[in-house]
Amino acid sequence: MLRLVLSGVESTGKSTLAAHLEQMFGGLCVPEVGRAYTEALDRPLTLADHHAIARLHRAAADAAAAQSPPLLVEDTDIVMTTAWATMLFGGRDPVLAALPSAGDLHILLEPDVPFVPDRVRIFGEPEARLAFHRAIAGEFAARGIAPVAIGGDRAARQTAVVDLVRRHLARCPPGS
Repeated sequence: MLRLVLSGVESTGKSTLAAHLEQMFGGLCVPEVGRAYTEALDRPLTLADHHAIARLHRAAADAAAAQSPPLLVEDTDIVMTTAWATMLFGGRDPVLAALPSAGDLHILLEPDVPFVPDRVRIFGEPEARLAFHRAIAGEFAARGIAPVAIGGDRAARQTAVVDLVRRHLARCPPGS
């Protein structure tokens, strides 16, 4: 099984790519827990909410992994949850920082596509997007994870991610 994690600032195509990969390769997708959690709130997020998001995501991802799909796509994981908390609360939370990522392959989508606003996205200005991207890259570095950075328009990034996943799956023995 290949456990792939998609990361990147808001509106870089993570959810669209996750659904495409799930359909194309017959795997499973763990949706972005933080987004669903945030949409259900009628108040601002707290650090305790980020701890809950981390627990809920890990439980959903582990349940999906227990089904042993050839590909498990996580639409974000603890790296993004920690980066979000860093952006919102001004520092790296030690509780979140101590939680490991279970990803085998991490993709960091570059913030080089247009921002599409919605009711929960908040870092839409170019400077804010770059600051968030730097926070995510910093979180990867702090964890010793080297993500594969992918940019370009949405079609180009989809092609690049599909090719990358195809190559990695070819190296994964069935049932691993």
